[in-house]
Formats: sequence, structure tokens, C-alpha cells
Amino acid sequence: FTEEKLGQAEKTELDAHLENLLSKAECTKIWTEKIMKQTEVLLQPNPNARIEEFVYEKLDRKAPSRINNPELLGQYMIDAGTEFGPGTAYGNALIKCGETQKRIGTADRELIQTSALNFLTPLRNFIEGDYKTIAKERKLLQNKRLDLDAAKTRLKKAKAAETRSSSEQELRITQSEFDRQAEITRLLLEGISSTHAHHLRCLNDFVEAQMTYYAQCYQYMLDLQKQLGSFPSNYLSNNNQTSGTPVPSTLSNAVGSSAMASTSGLGITAPSSVTELKESSGSRKARVLYDYDAANSTELSLLADEVITVFSVVGMDSDWLMGERGNQKGKVPITYLELLN
Repeated sequence: FTEEKLGQAEKTELDAHLENLLSKAECTKIWTEKIMKQTEVLLQPNPNARIEEFVYEKLDRKAPSRINNPELLGQYMIDAGTEFGPGTAYGNALIKCGETQKRIGTADRELIQTSALNFLTPLRNFIEGDYKTIAKERKLLQNKRLDLDAAKTRLKKAKAAETRSSSEQELRITQSEFDRQAEITRLLLEGISSTHAHHLRCLNDFVEAQMTYYAQCYQYMLDLQKQLGSFPSNYLSNNNQTSGTPVPSTLSNAVGSSAMASTSGLGITAPSSVTELKESSGSRKARVLYDYDAANSTELSLLADEVITVFSVVGMDSDWLMGERGNQKGKVPITYLELLN
């Protein structure tokens, strides 16, 4: 081997087909490792969690179940909403968002489990199984080639007839062993095409698992959006205002037509209906879209889905109406109402 490196000995070259197969196998191994490792990062971004899972896998033990990020966020939202009060608009919204985040966390677990079983495991089996066998036989082929080259060198240096006859016999044996090992290696390497076909099926399974996951997440968020559709999107909060105070009309009028169009299907009172009510001296029935806690004695607290009577009072802010429920009266924000016919 050293003499070959120094150019002082003959080197038996492998045939072009075998060289191509060896190159294809090496390329497959390199890219399979990269894809496998990056998929693991995608499915589990936490490096400490990946190390823990690796250790448990090597110990042939099941890793303890840990809460994932969407589930943790969901639990925080639910706890916060419970403390703020499920009867408040913000508390109720937090609880709904938290429940959705938990469902996304469950879908995330299913994606990881399915991908690990149908995609990562076959890739790992190739690296730790098939390719190790190929590497072992390739190493044997390398040794047989060195033996063959050494036999050729000894034959060239042999001068006596007896020595030459012995060297020729050795050359025939080493050539036969080399050819046999080359054939074994070739048969193993030709299986790489079958490996590619198998990995293609696994890739399809991975894509299908991702498609299912993202479809579930989309549906969960779509359902959440519908549940939160009646919540106002144009609220302002600062040190002098509570989060439940509607934005003044000067600011809400600055909202573009596209924003108005996005809320047109959410049941929020249409500006034209409010204008008609303000211009008339009559009253209208209105359905309360969600809970509202009165900030002071001039306002009326509201409960979601109840029906109250509303009317306009001269000089009242354009974002408010006067609400009436039995003997109770008080100002109510327009954005919390849906005027009924």
C-alpha cells in the first residue's frame, strides 16, 4: 500500500462499473446522513431533547414523555384565561386559543411518531445496516487488491524458476480471491438502486404525514378564527385606557377598506345600520356578541348572546349606543353588538 502511494508498485484498477457503484453508494450514504440529521432537527429543534432520545434509544428504553412547545403555550393560555375570568372577552379568548394550541401539540406528536417510524427508521437502518455491510465488503476488496498487487510485484522480482513457479501459483490464488470479492461487492452495491426505490416510498410517507399535520393545523386555526370572529380587532391599549375600550371613530375611520371587508362576515354591526339608528329617534334590538364588563356606572355590563334594546342619544360618542335591559340602562360599545332586524 505504501509503495503504491509512492508510485513504486503496480496498482490493480477496478473496472469502471464497479467504481461507479462505489461512488453511488458513498454519495447515497453521505446525503442520507444529512437528510436524516436535518429531519431530526426539524421534528425536534431542542438539541438536549435529541440527545436524550438518542441515549434512551441506545439503551433500548422508551424516552419519558415530555410536554412540547405548543402544549406548554396552550396550558399557559388556559391558566391565564382561567385567572382573568372565563366570562371576560380576553379570558375566554385565551382559553379557546390555549385549547387549539394543545390540539396542535397533539398533532405535532403524531407527526413526529409517524415520521420516525416511516421515514427516519428506514434511513437509519440503511446507514447502520446495509451500508455497514457494504463498507465491510469494500474493505475486504481493498485488502484482496493489495494482496493481488503484492503477488504481482513478487512475480516480477522472481528470478529463479522455482521461485517464479511459486509466485505464479500465488498470483492465480490472489487473482481468484480478488475476483470473487469484487463480485460479492458488486452484487451488494447494485442493491443501492433498490434502496433508492425504498427510500422514495418512505419519502412519500413523510410528505403525506406532513400534509396531514399542516391540514390539521389549518383546520384547527380556521375553527379558532371562527370562534374568535366576533371579537373586535380594532382595539387600542395604553396606560390610560383599559383593553376593553373601543378605538375612537377618528382612528377606526382610518382603517382601510380591506380591513373592513375582512370583518364583514363576522357579524359586527354594519356602519350603515348604526347610522340609520343614530339618525332615527327609535330603538332597535341587538344581540350581544361577547361579554363586556362595565368600566363605570354610566356603562351597562353585557353577557354574550343576550338580546337588549339599544337607541341613540344626542351628543353621545359615535362608538357607543345607549343600552337597555329591563330597568337597567347604560352605555354599550357598538363593536360588541349585532343589530337585529
